[in-house]
Amino acid sequence: MKPKLVISSGAGISAESGISTFRDADGLWENYPVMDVCSADGFARNPSLVHDFYNDRRRQLVTCRPNPAHLALVELEKWYDVFVITQNVDDLHERAGSSRVLHLHGELMKARSVSDPSRLYTLDEVHLETSPDMVMPDGHHVRPHIVFFQEAVPEIERAVEWVSEADIFVVIGTSLAVYPAASLIHYVRPGVPVYYIDPRPASVPDTVCTIPLPATRGMEKLIDILRPKMR
Repeated sequence: MKPKLVISSGAGISAESGISTFRDADGLWENYPVMDVCSADGFARNPSLVHDFYNDRRRQLVTCRPNPAHLALVELEKWYDVFVITQNVDDLHERAGSSRVLHLHGELMKARSVSDPSRLYTLDEVHLETSPDMVMPDGHHVRPHIVFFQEAVPEIERAVEWVSEADIFVVIGTSLAVYPAASLIHYVRPGVPVYYIDPRPASVPDTVCTIPLPATRGMEKLIDILRPKMR
């Protein structure tokens, strides 16, 4: 049975694929006030603006590709049962080939019915050119399948369960400032190795092995550490 390796990934891993973020945007994202396009109140006030904004992000995403850090996580599946918990709403982990991906903050390329939240739609280029109201062919009005500010994070309990069962825990590309995702590190069992990859790492306990590098270079080092040694 393979050891369970749990990854918590943030904006830093996708930034190297050209995905724009608002991590350092001082309240703006692509020149929009973040709360206008990323909050429940913002969607209630102006759903057309929010749909336009996310359609622009989707058009950007389809031009991006997984980078070597995403691919390194797939390589680790040779030796470990890898579970990826991501704050990112892009699909780069899936496109790289990761087998198990849990999106804490939703998925950019999906929408869900306003009247029936269990009804999800996977979007493509055709949907991105529809009316700003985003009405599906079956008549359902939809919203982005995104966890807005002011909303609960429905997958956090499953994420905590994964982390509490980890034999190794790795944090990649996050400032550890966004909650509840930042709290996951506190659910690691005592004695379990923890690695933290980020070019500007936050303060963490001394027991955490910090790798102060961008995601792609940091993953090269982590692969060397975690690759089983030949006997």
